[in-house]
Amino acid sequence: MTPSNSLGELILEQAAEAVVYANRHGVIERWNAAAARMFGFSAAEALGQSLDLMIPEHLRKAHWRGFDAAMASGKTRLGGRPTLTRGLHKSGQKLYVEMSFALVVDDAGAPLGSVAVARDVTERVEREKAAAGNAALRA
Repeated sequence: MTPSNSLGELILEQAAEAVVYANRHGVIERWNAAAARMFGFSAAEALGQSLDLMIPEHLRKAHWRGFDAAMASGKTRLGGRPTLTRGLHKSGQKLYVEMSFALVVDDAGAPLGSVAVARDVTERVEREKAAAGNAALRA
């Protein structure tokens, strides 16, 4: 293992879930291989870009309101609990994404940015919606 390939870096890069870190201004600074697979953007395309890259346009205003509030208050609304939301693939396809968020803070507790861990649950959600629709038709 070389210093540039620390165990922590190897774990992040090889994790099954997408891991995205954005600084306090919402600029992507970490984008692992699973994020590239899920959202369709390579790390080279995503790094240095706004989080808007992966957020559907109709959700951006609410996202930034929550992001800015978390940076100002030092806590997230959900306290790390996962939430179901929509993500945006490079192709323009909207995904259902289960995501959890955490603030990354310095030694003094000041927020440096936010890390999100996500998994694509589009297939599951669409299957559940179809089953619910079929059940409603039978009722």
